[in-house]
Amino acid sequence: MIAKLLIANRGEIACRIIRTARAMGIATVAVYSDADAKALHVRSADEAVHIGPSPASESYLVGEKIIAAAKQTGADAIHPGYGFLSENSGFAQAVIDAGLIWVGPKPSSIEAMGLKDAAKKLMREAGVPVTPGYEGEDQSVERLKSEADAIGYPVLIKAVAGGGGKGMRKVDAAADFEAALESCKREAKASFTNDEVLLEKWITSPRHIEVQVFGDSHGNVVHLFERDCSLQRRHQKVIEEAPAPGMDEATREEICAAAVRAAKAVDYDGAGTIEFIADASEGLRADRIFFMEMNTRLQVEHPVTEEITGVDLVEWQLRVASGEPIPLKQEELSINGWAMEARLYAEDPAKGFLPSTGRLDRYNLPDTDYRVDSGVEQHSTISPFYDPMIAKVIVHEHDRDEAINSMLAALEGTMVWPVKSNAGFLYRAANSPTFKSGEFTTGFIEKEGESLIPSTEPDEEVLGQGARRLIEDYGDDWYHSRDNELLEGFRLNASPKRSLLVQVDGKNFEVAKVPFLGGDTYTSTSTPDAAMVTKNGQSFEVRLPSFEGAHASAADGAILAPMPGKVIAVDVAEGDSVTAGQRLMVLEAMKMEHSLTAPFDGTVTGLTASEGGQVQVEAVLCVVEPAEED
Repeated sequence: MIAKLLIANRGEIACRIIRTARAMGIATVAVYSDADAKALHVRSADEAVHIGPSPASESYLVGEKIIAAAKQTGADAIHPGYGFLSENSGFAQAVIDAGLIWVGPKPSSIEAMGLKDAAKKLMREAGVPVTPGYEGEDQSVERLKSEADAIGYPVLIKAVAGGGGKGMRKVDAAADFEAALESCKREAKASFTNDEVLLEKWITSPRHIEVQVFGDSHGNVVHLFERDCSLQRRHQKVIEEAPAPGMDEATREEICAAAVRAAKAVDYDGAGTIEFIADASEGLRADRIFFMEMNTRLQVEHPVTEEITGVDLVEWQLRVASGEPIPLKQEELSINGWAMEARLYAEDPAKGFLPSTGRLDRYNLPDTDYRVDSGVEQHSTISPFYDPMIAKVIVHEHDRDEAINSMLAALEGTMVWPVKSNAGFLYRAANSPTFKSGEFTTGFIEKEGESLIPSTEPDEEVLGQGARRLIEDYGDDWYHSRDNELLEGFRLNASPKRSLLVQVDGKNFEVAKVPFLGGDTYTSTSTPDAAMVTKNGQSFEVRLPSFEGAHASAADGAILAPMPGKVIAVDVAEGDSVTAGQRLMVLEAMKMEHSLTAPFDGTVTGLTASEGGQVQVEAVLCVVEPAEED
């Protein structure tokens, strides 16, 4: 058995691996960058080694530093988690060549499944159904466009070395193909150092179904049933569940058998996931489910499989990597109940889901019976350098309806502040009648649109609960402050009106009715002169009134950086004429591209941004002077 394990990762997954290793009596070593010096995973491990500056390209993606850290601490194994170097066959081979145990599949298996075009050809040979498309070597724009025209729109452009939703673009019409291809190839090059793509037919009623597989060095391969990951935004999973809604036993048996064939075709050992796209226009049917790709690592959503099977997949990884056989046979595995996972991110739904960074002054979840896998805690800092995940909220119940209700209860009182989070968005998605019905596709979030975005304005209940908390904390004296006295007045044939003035996000609100504490909100005193109120996952800071001037915003036409990041493309020059909505530049932050566009017709002046430059939040990148009216 492994004696000392180095985790070549950070955040939530590093903490998750440390938890199981400790339970197995295995010593752990964390690695960390400058930004993570005080991170939870660093403090949770038995030892920790600094491996470089904050950018992942100078720390977590430098295999030589990680192997050196393992040698330095006497670790005999390396677990890559997910992301970073987890599917890098070269790194896996380097770990093995250094005399260390690689907690993952063989480098040859990673390589075989690493390029989507080659993987699809291999799957065809193994008798696994694949989606119609193009995986040819000719990568010219002309050939790709011709193939897309032949397949028929809409089509999906996918980076052959992609993963995690990166390097993917849906194209609805031929006129949009070249621009989408350029963007996809650029993102693929930046994320995977490989800009080759393949094309797939876009399925109009798609469900994302994946099967957890596990192999060992003794030739055994089992599946641990399916997960449904159809609730996605921009190809990134939002809420995952197991089993899949509407999956009958016959279809389950066929798709899981196909997943096992896929794993055996690459002589697989360790944890892996076979991802399928299902055409759900006539429900889930085996003849309408197609192979998409294989993830040769542990998945973010692995906890839902653990919950329905009772298996600790990380423990299985460590045992199999140590040379042991898979602990259970296929006939010993079964589905027990229903599990769901929601990904809690530091992002602002009201601002197009832009990542939100900073210190978590408040980070509380209701005290109920569910699982939280997290890499942060209250007072941790969300860095701009990495994926903005805060936590994974996992529930397990007898059936799907109970699981949804438990998820809503967990999300309802989730308090994250002042960093913005998607908790309110997750609550609305899980509470949607379409989601509850189980008859949804990967287009659910796009179709539901604004109805899933919670309001940034506090409602009467939130204001009332905040006012009540302030009264309890500060007594009646604050009623009679200079500001609130202005709201007490004489009314003809009625008693004097007694209203309260409170402030949320710099805006004043009048509270006419102050309720008793309770109801569907969660309150907690936060800072002096303020109370935190959370309703359905949306957090508000309700303050005592203040009439100090608000921070001045940039003048109209000033294009500000919405977050710290790197400018990866500048499409205009100073003096250029632009039209409303025209792309001016592209900012990359937290592994995502963000296009900045012209607010109106005008002329570019004061251009300070340059390609490759690092910028800070609210930095003025350029100014668009409005066009003169005729």
